[in-house]
Amino acid sequence: MRIVRQASPPAGVRRLFWRLPIRLYRLGFGRLLGRRFMLLEHVGRTTGLPRRAVIEAVERSAGGYVAASGFGTRADWYRNVLAKPDVTIHLDGRTIPVTAAPLSAEEGGEVLARYGPAHRIAAWHLCRIMGFAVDGGVEDYREAGRHIPFVRFTPREKPAPPA
Repeated sequence: MRIVRQASPPAGVRRLFWRLPIRLYRLGFGRLLGRRFMLLEHVGRTTGLPRRAVIEAVERSAGGYVAASGFGTRADWYRNVLAKPDVTIHLDGRTIPVTAAPLSAEEGGEVLARYGPAHRIAAWHLCRIMGFAVDGGVEDYREAGRHIPFVRFTPREKPAPPA
């Protein structure tokens, strides 16, 4: 794995392109993106206003969902969920209240080591977006994953209705 450039969030026309999936979700067509994508609803860390981002669930388990911040630690959604971790995701036609927590570099390496061989094209693109050149091997993905910020979204109990 080689670092070939610094990842940065999109701006201008590229930002509009990256935000198109949010419109699909808002129009009720989020399922067209497939089962790996989810709509994240969070709160802006400085404005306190509701925000949305469509991100890929690179791993699913009984313990929750894991997503990578493809634009690094500078991505707004990543910074917002670290500041205010109680968020909501929309996935598979369900609305799920979750709590976000960052993974360690080692955990991130293991996540990408599992994800890379299972989703070769998507993993290669994720690494490319982040500015990494990978050879497609498990160890290369593990090393790249140590540099990519990952977040685990753990479902939390819905509040009980008032008695």
